[in-house]
Amino acid sequence: MRKIVVTGPNGQLGKAVLKEYKNDADAELISISHREMPIEDLDAVLNKTAELDPDVIINCAGYTDVDGCEKNTHLAGRINGIGPRNLAIAAQKTGAKLVHISTDYVFDGCGDRPYVESDAPGPVSAYGRSKLVGEKYVESLCQKYFIIRTAWLYGDGENFVRSMLRLSESHDQVSVVDDQIGCPTSAAEVAKLIHYLEQTEQYGLYHGVCRGETSWADFAERIFSIKGIKAKVNHISSEEYVKMNPDSANRPHYSVLEDQMLSLIAPEDGGFQMATWQEAIKNYLKK
Repeated sequence: MRKIVVTGPNGQLGKAVLKEYKNDADAELISISHREMPIEDLDAVLNKTAELDPDVIINCAGYTDVDGCEKNTHLAGRINGIGPRNLAIAAQKTGAKLVHISTDYVFDGCGDRPYVESDAPGPVSAYGRSKLVGEKYVESLCQKYFIIRTAWLYGDGENFVRSMLRLSESHDQVSVVDDQIGCPTSAAEVAKLIHYLEQTEQYGLYHGVCRGETSWADFAERIFSIKGIKAKVNHISSEEYVKMNPDSANRPHYSVLEDQMLSLIAPEDGGFQMATWQEAIKNYLKK
């Protein structure tokens, strides 16, 4: 039986991971809260992992408030950079596999084609920079690692989808940017990918997003359409959004990810393929 430690179990992805493994009789999942093991504290991480001696560490912990990271760069660096460093050191010491979650925001979004894993990153926000630091630490300090970059995540918690549904209850119209293009991704789909990868030895960097691409505005329209909501989506530019929200962080305009590495390791039977973003949001909203 695999002993699997999950950090950040109360977040969207952490909850999805716990649910995904519910029927895996060969996995013993141990949820570790920040109070039990603050990942930015190396001694705490080393002591706890030595005590538990896990086979796999799944790091779902992170400071994901993109705008908040601009105001709290030190905290972002501690949670998103130093935290993964400490987990990588611990994984290397115990021999555990480490699954670490990163983001499409490590890219600047200035390209015109989907980013593959070998493309050079260039984050334009404090959040993206802190996540890239975490990636580099994991790559350099741990041999058995899976870094999964995902994007526009939604699941059981506060997210864009729930914000749109909440706004539609009190507004006939909502304004959403239409010049940021990415891959809306269900936390449940990422959890499936984690479950698949951690049972392999195909270590490395992966892009794990729902297939296809869309804008935030078109995504909002799809959400309303599925739910039969009549609210209108006003398409606005990022420049207009910043004027309305002057403290917002820079975000990439085109951060579509392509899962090139996943397709390369897939066996002849088809391996693992994530759902399209259209399928995933439909499944999410019908639950």
